[in-house]
Amino acid sequence: MGGVAEAQTPRKGGTIRFTAPYGSSFANLDIHTSNRAQDEIWAKAIHRSLYNWDAAAGKPVLELAKSVDVSADGLTYTFKLRDDAYFHNGRRLKADDVIWTYNHIMDGTKAYPGARYVRMIKGAVDVEKGQAKTISGLRKIDDDTFEMTLTEKVEPGFYFWTATTSIYPAEEAQKESFTTNPIGLGPYKLAEYVPGSRLVAERWDKFYKAGKPYADKVSIMIMGEASARDVAFRNKEIDASILGPAQYVAYKSDPDLSKGLLEVAEVYTRVMGLNPEFKPFADRRVRQAINHAIDADLIIKKLVKDKAYRATSWLPPTSPGFDKSVKPYSYDPEKAKKLLAEAGYPNGFEFEWTATSNESWGIPIVEAVIPMLEKVGIKVKIKPVEGSVLSEVVRKGEYQAFIWSLSTGPDPQAALKCFHSKIPQSACNYTLFKNEQVDKLLDEAGETGDPAKKEENLKKVNNIIFEEAPYWFFNYNKAVMAHQPWLKGLQANATELAIQNYEEMWVDESSPAAK
Repeated sequence: MGGVAEAQTPRKGGTIRFTAPYGSSFANLDIHTSNRAQDEIWAKAIHRSLYNWDAAAGKPVLELAKSVDVSADGLTYTFKLRDDAYFHNGRRLKADDVIWTYNHIMDGTKAYPGARYVRMIKGAVDVEKGQAKTISGLRKIDDDTFEMTLTEKVEPGFYFWTATTSIYPAEEAQKESFTTNPIGLGPYKLAEYVPGSRLVAERWDKFYKAGKPYADKVSIMIMGEASARDVAFRNKEIDASILGPAQYVAYKSDPDLSKGLLEVAEVYTRVMGLNPEFKPFADRRVRQAINHAIDADLIIKKLVKDKAYRATSWLPPTSPGFDKSVKPYSYDPEKAKKLLAEAGYPNGFEFEWTATSNESWGIPIVEAVIPMLEKVGIKVKIKPVEGSVLSEVVRKGEYQAFIWSLSTGPDPQAALKCFHSKIPQSACNYTLFKNEQVDKLLDEAGETGDPAKKEENLKKVNNIIFEEAPYWFFNYNKAVMAHQPWLKGLQANATELAIQNYEEMWVDESSPAAK
């Protein structure tokens, strides 16, 4: 997507023909019930949350409020709602809608996925447990203003931007019809839904962003099969498609298709976790030796077909806590041998490596690593497991080493919290990481109201983790979307490339659906 395309004046009209590539259906039309990316793809057309994700800046920004004030203790936020946001039934957004929505999400009998975010509000857990009717930390000041008190110092934007916390119109959302005919604040309103096939939404003329959306309609085709998307894309029947490794290789080598590829480092890090309770891995020099012994770049090239970025530490390059000046571990078998000898393992040792069959971060990768480790004297036995078993084994610490793809964003504070000694293994401190300096830096980050200080602390933590090497840092997932030359305004969304702000997108007159 060059600068030329961006400089064109967006064109009004036509249809954006998008795809939902992660399954053969949508869960239903109540987005509060699902946290699958598959469902967020349609929800982004119809609904909006208090915040939105700004892909260019890599952070959440206010969406349904025009301003926010923070109390001196950094726990109470006062939001002034926009006065130009209208639901698809013509009614204006009010503070009551936000408060009703968050209370609704905390209904303990429903286990809504968005509850994990709303739980940050004081008193939300009481509602979930049925000990209170309403969330005490939410207070309406007037129709356009409400107050939110949190339980700890976090940036609320990271908690209230996903579709699972979409704001519903209070009275209407309680009607039976709402689950089949959702009414939202988004740029498009529901026009047609054919389960298992497609969802069509048409322009909402009262959308609050001036002059947007550009297209008349968004049509989202449900296409879980990569081969079906491939045929449809080549036949110019769809405007965009998410690619897997095999398609990525094919599209990249095609002179035409290669021109329309959008690539982004998503916030997932593929790693080998090393259990410090297995004696050799308790020594930092051994962990560093493993990082030096593996030629990760070669494996990414040959096996992952370049559909990944080399990992430096825990946080991905799109994260605000990522330090661009730090280089990944060099491939250096001699240095690895030297470190092993210093640690008391001149002849190496043997360990068991737990892995699934996943092609991007499972047994095929382990098999490529084995001869590299053998070169420095380390022998490996593979222990194959199913995906659901891997999660259990890792959380219980029943492994010597494991390989997995772990979510490392978008909030660097939440991602790095997994390395605080107080966080249990079952939560996300899988390698039982303990470091006094890391604890101190994370505690300070949780207490400070100064964003620059917070970011500086998080960078330091990420760099200590790099040095301590509780993991072999393998790669960050590269998400790839193929798009037709007439589709403009796509965003390089690192949290999930398939989820786009449709109001920013438009089609030029060369699209088969330009009219």
